[in-house]
Amino acid sequence: MAGLAFDFPALRSEPLCVADFLVEGAIMPLGQSPWTSRRVGYVSGGRFEGPRLSGEIVPGGGNWSTSGEIAPSETAGTFDARVLWKTDDGAIIYVTYTGRSVIGDAVSTAFRDPDRADVPSSEYYIRIAPVFETADPRYAWLNGLLAVGCGHRTTTGIRHSIFAIL
Repeated sequence: MAGLAFDFPALRSEPLCVADFLVEGAIMPLGQSPWTSRRVGYVSGGRFEGPRLSGEIVPGGGNWSTSGEIAPSETAGTFDARVLWKTDDGAIIYVTYTGRSVIGDAVSTAFRDPDRADVPSSEYYIRIAPVFETADPRYAWLNGLLAVGCGHRTTTGIRHSIFAIL
């Protein structure tokens, strides 16, 4: 087989929004099943702001995450999140995302320490790939959009900086 020429086009993006998800109450661990360790987090609200859309994150969504050890003292996780966004002008947007996290034991311990209000995001990895669905014609452009986001844990949940992939 002849060698393939690698001609990767540049991947371009633009800022879409910053979304602050409130996850109040305990994240419920379901424990270790024969397949994975699963946890469920209830989204109790929040807000998203960006150049082309802003509004509130409607309470009632959630994230069904899984995790497993990938190296000694290091855990990788997956996300399966579903939420509703309501724009400031009344549109309803269904947002789903998958993603990955990599968190070391020391960071995991720091997350549980009430005296550590902020753990620098450079110490862990959280990335998401959201997709959007809406029937509102003002936001129909979201239906064909793929986005990516970088996550940062906050004291009340998680903040995702989300970028549209062009």
